[in-house]
Amino acid sequence: MLENKKIVLGVTGGIAAYKSVEIASRLKKAGAEVHVVMTRGAENFITPLTFREITGHSVTDTMWADVPEYNVEHIALAKMADLVLIAPATANFIAKAACGMADDMLTTMLLATDAPVVMAPAMNTAMYENPVTQENIRKLVSRGWIEIRPASGNLACGSSGVGRLPEPNQIVDEVQELFKERTSLSGRHVLVTAAGTIEPIDPVRYIGNRSSGKMGYAVALEAARRGAIVSLISGPSALPDPIGVSEVVRIESAKEMRDAVMDRFDSADIVIKAAAVADYHAKNVSEHKIKKDDDTLTLVLEKNPDILMELGKKKRNDQILVGFAAETRNLLEYARHKLEKKNLDLIVANDVTRRGAGFNTDTNIVRFLGRDGSVEELPMMLKSKLAGLLLDRVEEILEKKNHADYKKVHI
Repeated sequence: MLENKKIVLGVTGGIAAYKSVEIASRLKKAGAEVHVVMTRGAENFITPLTFREITGHSVTDTMWADVPEYNVEHIALAKMADLVLIAPATANFIAKAACGMADDMLTTMLLATDAPVVMAPAMNTAMYENPVTQENIRKLVSRGWIEIRPASGNLACGSSGVGRLPEPNQIVDEVQELFKERTSLSGRHVLVTAAGTIEPIDPVRYIGNRSSGKMGYAVALEAARRGAIVSLISGPSALPDPIGVSEVVRIESAKEMRDAVMDRFDSADIVIKAAAVADYHAKNVSEHKIKKDDDTLTLVLEKNPDILMELGKKKRNDQILVGFAAETRNLLEYARHKLEKKNLDLIVANDVTRRGAGFNTDTNIVRFLGRDGSVEELPMMLKSKLAGLLLDRVEEILEKKNHADYKKVHI
């Protein structure tokens, strides 16, 4: 996986920096060309000489050193890198990166690179779980960075909890998986819907739901990482456009979403309907703001088009259609019924009453239900990780369909 890949290893100033030596060694043994960039803080824990001897390349630790010939080094590193790995990533480094600071070689180089960036946070549990640190991590992930979650265990500060840098072999395995996955959907058109839709009542008010779009955006980002041509149809969301996504279409109403989806459905290989589409719209939308003249207000609602049902009827044998079922009771019963009624290949079911699942959270707790009757129950995990597992299952279905087509043609 890593043969001839150029990897920039960023080492920041945490006690876990000693593990970075083994990371560099393992990357090199796996065939990668490793270039190390150290912060001044990191040099308080380990010397540049160690990395130079391991990698066979000089270590970059300042923007102000003399060079034998004209070479803007942070730009050269940024353009050369196939991937940038920050391990360990301290809370201070993560905060600077989230703000777009460029006050040393590592942060400056990161602003100039188009390569995928992977960070492995390592710090005290309280620091990692601090809302500020979590917000900074979310910012970076929303921009396309990949987080390798810290492990739990005894920490250097004497406490125990989440915050340990994972073992070097685990980190290198994650890096190898990233290179494998970046081409697994190459050339495939993946259509993803995300966020909720809003239906106007008057020029000021609307009917809507609590969906933030985080799940759909994570799926779109992961599909793009795997080389897919991705169209993201999004309802109102505060999230930025995912990096690498070919097309982002922002809509408001269910009708607008239907039109955007139908325009692209025929060319799509995979459709993942993660959006929370409003079921109803107001029959009569007031031209002006409705005044509070009465104690009650009566709205007459009409059903919106069932986009997923319509797609299920139009779906070709070579297309994959995935739906979501957000329920508050009878989860498996309702999800199974939806899977069969709407002709889905897979449905992602979650109980939105459970803590850590559902709308406006960074995590989710779901079950995958397949057409073969299978049910896969997953533990709570980040939506970014769940997106990867979902696409793994989609790729398995795609492979089975391709194999079935092959048999059909050659029998």
